[in-house]
Amino acid sequence: MPIVLIDIPVHAPSLARLKALDNIEVRLVDKPEEAKRPLPADLIRDVDILMCTFPPENFEDMKRLKWLQITSVGYSQLYGLGMMEKGIRAANGRGNTNIAIGEWSVAMMVNLGRNLRKMIQNQDAGIWDRSAEFQKELRGATVGIWGYGGIGRETARLAKAMGMTVHVMSRGGVQPAGDTYYVPGTADPDGTLPDRVFLAGQELEFLSNLDFLVLSMPLTQATQGIIGERELRALPKTAYILNPARGPLIQEQPLLRALSEGWIAGAALDTHYHYPMPSDHPLWRMPNVIMTPHISGSSLSPHYVTRTWDILIINVERDLVGKPLINQLSNAQLQGG
Repeated sequence: MPIVLIDIPVHAPSLARLKALDNIEVRLVDKPEEAKRPLPADLIRDVDILMCTFPPENFEDMKRLKWLQITSVGYSQLYGLGMMEKGIRAANGRGNTNIAIGEWSVAMMVNLGRNLRKMIQNQDAGIWDRSAEFQKELRGATVGIWGYGGIGRETARLAKAMGMTVHVMSRGGVQPAGDTYYVPGTADPDGTLPDRVFLAGQELEFLSNLDFLVLSMPLTQATQGIIGERELRALPKTAYILNPARGPLIQEQPLLRALSEGWIAGAALDTHYHYPMPSDHPLWRMPNVIMTPHISGSSLSPHYVTRTWDILIINVERDLVGKPLINQLSNAQLQGG
């Protein structure tokens, strides 16, 4: 009988659903944390399935572990654990925050396009200004989505609904989503929404005609710093860049120059180079930047816990009948590729 260990906050209805499954034993960590720390060896030694955000520091004590489910979309916390060599599978939380981050991206496009930041400053100063810059529409604009996972697909769905043209940059092209989690009626599970798809080697062509660039790829050794001076200069001067993915995808100094010297029109940044960002960092005061404190999609989102448990339960059900896990990470991903 597989033993499932839960190291996340309990959602009582979901826990009842899990316990109602046949032929499993469920254990709970007394004080679940979103932190890496050791867990009692006698608690984890014979566990077959682990649900967590961070594996325990004494991961080596998990002698029977078959697979683990992490809550986050990012999976860098799994690097260096030798999971491939040990034959341990892993699945991530892809799909959980698609809706929240997709909506953040659309909100930022509206706010940047209409310069809401300046309108609020005008309100605070009692300035009546009806300039054309506050009256732009998204309809007809072109949004480029770099990385077409769950977040990219939901952003594409919303953008298409608003009459935007969607271009996608994806190294391997766009395929059906396959065994991944998404809320019914959202995302682009069949991979049919993009108006144009660009492949590896076409990055500069992809960037050259965009009104908005949305980054929606994981941070890996291959993607760190993927947006540098060359890429920023390839964007039109009227384009905006949105980063709800990971701060270091964009090289910091080229971004600061691009924003201050007018290579691009502006940026919306939800992920950053420091946590928290220092109060004296120049990005805070740039008039063409909207900064949000990594809230586009987080564990405090209203549906985060229920969707996290839903992904786990689906995977336990699939595992019990020998089906592949949803959101399963490849060996290359587990090695940081």
